[in-house]
Amino acid sequence: MLDYRVLAEYLLKAEKQKQAVSCISDKVEHFNLEMGYRVQQELVKSKVESGNRVTAYKMGLTSQAKMKQMKVDTPIYGYIFDYMDVPDKGQIRMEDFIHPKVEAELAFILGEDIEGTNVTGEQVLERTQWILPALEIIDSRYENFRFKLPDVVADNTSASRVIFGNRLFQPQDFAVDSIGVSMSLNGEIRASGVSSAVLGNPANSVALLAKMLYEEKKEKMKKGSVILTGGITEAVLLKKGDHVITEYEGMGEVSFQVL
Repeated sequence: MLDYRVLAEYLLKAEKQKQAVSCISDKVEHFNLEMGYRVQQELVKSKVESGNRVTAYKMGLTSQAKMKQMKVDTPIYGYIFDYMDVPDKGQIRMEDFIHPKVEAELAFILGEDIEGTNVTGEQVLERTQWILPALEIIDSRYENFRFKLPDVVADNTSASRVIFGNRLFQPQDFAVDSIGVSMSLNGEIRASGVSSAVLGNPANSVALLAKMLYEEKKEKMKKGSVILTGGITEAVLLKKGDHVITEYEGMGEVSFQVL
């Protein structure tokens, strides 16, 4: 019988030691998506038992391009923890990672509970109190950032760090599906995109997460929940010395430095 806790500890050790490991799917025959979420569940439980606190949900593979690349037809989800938070204009240390990449996202903060399988993007916007710009740093624990879908789910969707913008915005003040984003590294534009890249509208990403959580766990997202909706831009590989500045149309900048 497969020991999901042992597999979770395998990935936790890789994260702690900053040492890439081979994919679980290379070791476990017929490792599938359901198994991946079982490992993720044990990984999350272990972090919580160690004193860490879940602070946000995160969606992954929310663009058509990424889904096509991974040969999947639905996004995936994971969790952000308190130790992952980096302040805007803050710093990260390269030695704390294996091979970090950064991507630009929008985060939603709910003003009301959301649950069920039939939630729409329009309903999400009605129940969202705030939106804000965010940068997510992903850092796969697998060698060469290569994995199959169940592997990345088990690895908590490569979650590593997050930088939230300092200002909150009301969703009704924006066309949430048409916010332009431009990411510069050391003064050179390296990635750009429009928020519609996230399932046509980032609100649809929140609606899909509500559906997935309810179908799998009968879980609802409570008022105050924070959701990272998925990458608007491609994920850009970071190196020591990089200064990342990302401009969000109508929302200002979010930035950090790599030491």
